[in-house]
Amino acid sequence: MTTAPPLHLAPALTVDIVSDVMCPWCYIGKRRLEKALARVRGEFDVEVRWRPYQLDPTLPKHGKDRKQYLEEKFGGVEGADQAYAAVRAAGAEENIPFAFDEIQVSANTLDAHRVIRWAGSQGLAAQDEMVETLFKAYFEDGKNIGDDQVLLEAAGKAGLEPEIVERLLSGDADRDTVSAEIDQARQMGVTGVPCFIIDMKYAVVGAQPAEALADAMRKVAQEKALAPETPEETES
Repeated sequence: MTTAPPLHLAPALTVDIVSDVMCPWCYIGKRRLEKALARVRGEFDVEVRWRPYQLDPTLPKHGKDRKQYLEEKFGGVEGADQAYAAVRAAGAEENIPFAFDEIQVSANTLDAHRVIRWAGSQGLAAQDEMVETLFKAYFEDGKNIGDDQVLLEAAGKAGLEPEIVERLLSGDADRDTVSAEIDQARQMGVTGVPCFIIDMKYAVVGAQPAEALADAMRKVAQEKALAPETPEETES
């Protein structure tokens, strides 16, 4: 009778998070993933990578007046308050002090995703810090994360060199690449975010509870640990 190998021997996992930094559920999803990662720590390593998505790619570079945006999307502030009631409740559970009233501009996030991509070149920790900084800037401080100066300030906090980021933002560096990644996500069937793609095979859609995310990662890790060896590995 064979037994499953212990999970700590399982290969490392990757988690690609398809996300938009103007999506409040993505901020909540980040907190829940962090809790999930704490649950599986010591069992197997997890490499987290952030992937771009745009909930509203039609927004202009300078964004759109928040009141106008809410009027068009929810019929006004009252409708938005009703729609955001669940978001506020979930945010409170995750200790996220959403300050929706502070947001003056609904932001176009394409350039934010470009900066997140550049942060990734400094390492996954820098990329995660960049995402965290942008979430806080938008949802807690009400800043326009489509504005170059806001992005430069956030880049500096995440350890990037503002002068380099400023030069890159002034041109079209990686604009097509980021747009292509967003299109690819849609072609893969991603219609809502956050979407957690584990090992590029299994998708967990939505800001699922930490327990569900941890269980999904454990399941994939177990499957990898039990996967049969390749013929090359079994030949003597």
